[in-house]
Amino acid sequence: MAHMTTRLPKAIDAELRHVDTPTGRQAYYVAGTGSPLLLIHSINAAGSAYEVKPIFEHYRQSRRVYAVDLPGFGHAERSNRRYDIALYTDAVDAMARLIADETNCAPDALALSLSSEFLGRAAGRAPDLFQRLVFVTPTGFRAGDANRRGEPMSSREIGWLSGFLSLAGVGSGAFRLLTRPGTIRYFLKRTWGSPDIDDGLAEYDVSTTRQPGAQYAPIAFISGALFSRDVRTIYESLAMPVLLAHGTKGDFQDFRGAAWTEQKENWAQHAFDTGALPHFEKPAEFFAVVDSFFSR
Repeated sequence: MAHMTTRLPKAIDAELRHVDTPTGRQAYYVAGTGSPLLLIHSINAAGSAYEVKPIFEHYRQSRRVYAVDLPGFGHAERSNRRYDIALYTDAVDAMARLIADETNCAPDALALSLSSEFLGRAAGRAPDLFQRLVFVTPTGFRAGDANRRGEPMSSREIGWLSGFLSLAGVGSGAFRLLTRPGTIRYFLKRTWGSPDIDDGLAEYDVSTTRQPGAQYAPIAFISGALFSRDVRTIYESLAMPVLLAHGTKGDFQDFRGAAWTEQKENWAQHAFDTGALPHFEKPAEFFAVVDSFFSR
């Protein structure tokens, strides 16, 4: 318990709301006026809405922007329950419906990394809930990912690893090791592909991992339970405009499996000379590309 604190500051200087949904108590930031935009952070040991903070700050000047804390992260519910693909897909769906109810308009949506799979799945099953999608450094486009056409909703969970992490003290111990300040900065440097990481993000990552229940969702992530076996089927089924944006540095630069998108009229692709979070490193270039896409 000495590892935990109970006070988490806001990731973004904006109104923070809580709402009860079928996926539990959900949290999100909201600001601005205009056409709605939903922002979804990535899934990792220290995920939070801070990861989309530069995007939120940019678009709040011209749009109604929502940044969600997904279940198990940030200010959302962190109870000890099953964290799986269905939970996160339903959480994205719930946010899109909430936004549509409030604004009378389906939002554009942007997701980072693994959350792109949940956004893609939600948009595929309810396309009227979304207008345009932006995937920033999404999973599912590495060389070899073309074979990920498994049964719907099937995951890549490793059974023995999931069982091992569920043993008393094992999962929480692994989580503590992964969320030491030095370890967090190490993984951010690998994400950036350089030592020039965002210090604010690193500090917030430490804070958010010190909250009660912070270990539950990351343990599911480590076990593979949140990665889809049918991700290629999901992406190929999308009919709305989609932008695939990614970096060329760091640990997440393999997009050799994205060539098929060039044959799809509704897909666009842009590579940035950055790590996995181009909106932190080259915001002007990033927003120029995304603005151009949104003007389609």
